[in-house]
Parts: sequence; structure tokens; C-alpha cells
Amino acid sequence: MFDFVNNLLQVVAQVGQAASEAAAPVAMTPDSGMLHFVAQSDVVGKSLFGILIFMSLITWYLIFVKSFTNMRTHRHSRRFLHEFWAASSLEQVENEIATHGATEPFAHVTSHAIHARNHHAKYGALKLEEKGSTSAFVTRMIRKVIDEETAKLENGLTVLASIGSTAPFIGLFGTVWGVYHALVGIGLSDGVNINRIAGPVGEALIMTGLGLAVAIPAVLAYNAFVRANRVYLAQLDAFAHDLFTFLSTGQQVIESRTGGNVRNMAVAASKKD
Repeated sequence: MFDFVNNLLQVVAQVGQAASEAAAPVAMTPDSGMLHFVAQSDVVGKSLFGILIFMSLITWYLIFVKSFTNMRTHRHSRRFLHEFWAASSLEQVENEIATHGATEPFAHVTSHAIHARNHHAKYGALKLEEKGSTSAFVTRMIRKVIDEETAKLENGLTVLASIGSTAPFIGLFGTVWGVYHALVGIGLSDGVNINRIAGPVGEALIMTGLGLAVAIPAVLAYNAFVRANRVYLAQLDAFAHDLFTFLSTGQQVIESRTGGNVRNMAVAASKKD
């Protein structure tokens, strides 16, 4: 009976020792993941990781800020266009702009165009930039304001384009740098197995994935903003053409079609100063 119990205890002890030996390599397996890779990398790897994180923060900041700004600008533009074409004269439009201010591109173009026409008709060409006819001076003023508004709309797009084009290469460089150091470490170690190779190389590939994660939102946002600006500026150019025609001829425009919708554009001719 005692011999049976001793044999049973010896078997249990052997099974426990085997289980502990089998679990020992698992416990000694180093941690893996992005944070482990960053912690084990050198100054170059940490710098590349910091650059990608900084690029991501800039990208999402520009996305939120420009989206909010564009939505507010489009809303103000629609309201101004409705008030402009519903006005009875240019004097009423001037009063509205003086009261509420020129808070968006359409109001800026209108305000500067009316002021340029009145100033040139009253004082003539006092400066070199005012030389030429009234129509030519108004045209230059409208084009100048449109160029300024275009520059404002395109503010930040160069940064998004740069991030979208360079972030994948920065991530790839981080991967190459990480794989190089992983192979050097493997070459200096005594034993080589699949765990020693797959772990460091897999961690190094995280940098490529991070670069793509930074670049994809930047590229998508850049394309969306460029298209929105192109449509908005086309509407601004069409409005500037209608405004210049009215300022030059002083005639009424009965109706115009924009996107298949007929809008009333009857505006009384303003009195000449």
C-alpha cells in the first residue's frame, strides 16, 4: 500500500516538473508589440515613431479645423447669396455688408468690387494700380480678391499632401532600420530559432503599418478638400462674372440657371454717383 502511494507521488512530481519546464520558455518569451518595439529601439527608431505620431496629430487637426471652417463658410455664403439676389439695389447690399460685415468670399468680392467702381468713378486713377478704365480696375480688384480667397481656402492643403506622400516612406525607413538591428542582434546571439527572427521582424513591420495609417487619412482629406474648393471657387467665379456684368452695364438680369434650378436675380440698377 505504501509502495503504491510513493509511486503515485513520484508520478505527480514528475508531471509537475515537466509542466514547469514546458511553461518556462513561455514565461521567458519577451513582450511584443508597438510599445515594446519603441522601447527596445534606438534614438533613430524613437525619432521616426515620434515624427509619425506628430504627423498624425497635424493631419487630424487640419481635418477637423478645415471641415468646420468650410462648413461655416459655405453656410454664410448661401445666406449672403440669398440676401444679395433678393436685394432691391446695390445700396441695400452695401448697407447689409456694412451692418453684418464681409465674413466670407462672396461678400468680400462684392464689397471690394462696389468700392472699386465707386472710387474709380469718383476720383479717377490716382495711383498707378488704378490706371485704365473703370471696368479694367474693377476686373483687377475682383481677380485680386479671388486670388486671396483661393489662398485662404488652400491653406493647410500643402501640409496634408506632404504628409500623405512622405509618411509611408518614413514608416518603411523605420521598418528597415528595425529589421537591420534585429538581424544584428540575432547574429550576435548564440542560438537562432524562429522566435528570435519572427518577433523582432514582426515588430519592425509595425512602423510600415503606422506610416500607412498616417498617410491614408491625409490623402483622403486632401482629395476631399481639393474637390470642395474647386466646386466652391467655380461658383465664386460665376458670381464674380455676374457681378462684373451688372456693375459694368447696370442692367437687370432676369433669371439664371444654376444646377437646373431657376433663381430670381432681378436687381434694380444702382444710381451713379
